[in-house]
Amino acid sequence: MSVGSLTVRGIRTAYGAVTALDEVDIVASPGRVTAVLGANGAGKTTLLRTISGLVRPQAGQVLLDGADLTRAPAEDIARAGIAHVPEGRGVITELTVEENLRLGAMLGASRRKTRRGAQAERPSVQRGLEQVYEMFPPLAERRRRDAHVLSGGERQMLVIGRALLSGPSVLLLDEPSLGLAPRIVGQIFALLRGLVDAEGTTVLLVEQNARSALAIADDGIVLNLGRVVARDRAATLAADDALRHAYLGF
Repeated sequence: MSVGSLTVRGIRTAYGAVTALDEVDIVASPGRVTAVLGANGAGKTTLLRTISGLVRPQAGQVLLDGADLTRAPAEDIARAGIAHVPEGRGVITELTVEENLRLGAMLGASRRKTRRGAQAERPSVQRGLEQVYEMFPPLAERRRRDAHVLSGGERQMLVIGRALLSGPSVLLLDEPSLGLAPRIVGQIFALLRGLVDAEGTTVLLVEQNARSALAIADDGIVLNLGRVVARDRAATLAADDALRHAYLGF
């Protein structure tokens, strides 16, 4: 099985008496962007929270490269290689840009340390920082500045960069376009597409901006009221007028 293969089987997640996900099956293939689409309340965010261990499902399985992570603590799921970037651009504003990034590097460093020894740590972290700065030049320009000076788009770059420094095989992104100008959304989505193409990272992208998400995704899944109502290649979903009008809003 390829590294970064994420499989969700028969997941059922509820908040009290309210079922948020009902028998959801998803496969996110290595080196591909899988867009999860649907209206507010469809269950998109709950899906990511269930995969990353922040919410426990009532039934079903979450598998990474065949390993069952369904009951694992969230920190163990992160160490296994699943990085979750939640909605809201949660940077620590009192820290500098580089200090925020190094928080992500700590998780990746601890994973590498068990494999290669402490001597590999410092150059590996520094290489990762330089790669993030190359990917996101505005962060390089502000690396010594406190994060509170960053714009919304720059904060989104920072939280994605922090997640990448953990060295994930699967990246979960929840509404990365939220509140951003269309030009910035286009830049961030183009960078994500480039990351997948260059590194082979598996990306599960939750978005309400369905048009932009489908433009960079390989595959798409549509949720409605906690159930999968459509799954196909992204281009096929984008071309389905009835589906778009019923569930995607464009």
